[in-house]
Amino acid sequence: MKKGKVIVNTTLVYLVLLIVTVVTVFPLLWGVASSLRPDEELFQYIIPFSSKTLIPQKLTFEAYRILFGEFDFLRPIRITLVVTVLTIFFGCIVNGVAAFAFATFKFRFKNVIYTIVLLSFMIPFESIAMPLYNVVNQFKWVDSIYGLVVPSVADGLVLFLFTQFFRDIPVSLIEAARVDGANWAAVFIRIILPGSVPVFVTAGLMIFMNQWNSYLWPLLIARTKRFQMIQIALSSFRGEHFTLWACVYAGSIISALIPLFLFLPFQKYFVQGIVSSGVKG
Repeated sequence: MKKGKVIVNTTLVYLVLLIVTVVTVFPLLWGVASSLRPDEELFQYIIPFSSKTLIPQKLTFEAYRILFGEFDFLRPIRITLVVTVLTIFFGCIVNGVAAFAFATFKFRFKNVIYTIVLLSFMIPFESIAMPLYNVVNQFKWVDSIYGLVVPSVADGLVLFLFTQFFRDIPVSLIEAARVDGANWAAVFIRIILPGSVPVFVTAGLMIFMNQWNSYLWPLLIARTKRFQMIQIALSSFRGEHFTLWACVYAGSIISALIPLFLFLPFQKYFVQGIVSSGVKG
């Protein structure tokens, strides 16, 4: 009786996992198939659903040729990667150092300032987009790398993750380093950083996803194609009276696969960073 119940439970679990897998993978398969077929064939085999729905009858790479040839899609990929890498580098430094200060030092209004920082990532970006644009415009950073990178460096959620992680580092390690004559910069670099790889990877991936999927801010800042990021470039395939659906799907697949391939090698550290930061403090 007990064995039969285990078999039923196992079957139900695998059934649920199969359904979740199909629901998750189907849009990706549909996108890949749609990018490899002509536009006129795109909606021809949707109903009724059959093998032709996912298998192109006229296999063509024309969408990818147009994507990288006529639309120069490599340019927005390149500028997005540059902006993302710069934001990750400076974001980890700024948020990491600030979190180290919150976790280690005692100063007036510390809890008040930290609470304000936590509230900052709960505010919808749309509500501060225009005031932030005015500030960036005064600095003459519109349509520049500075305008795309600097406003995204400070991140309340990333700082929160760092702070929660650093709070669990033994104070005795820091005190021993200070007794040996290490200054605070040496303590951070030699004591804190080596044991904080998971949270830095987690923070880096979070910043990467925020920048890679960013749409509103690049739309406001990047006025020319020179600094156009990938999510904005995807809208180039739609006009007033036409839509290049195969190109839309091809660009979307590329936009989705790049973060996926980046996340897979670091998923172990990502999980460790989330778990560690979540259970501390």
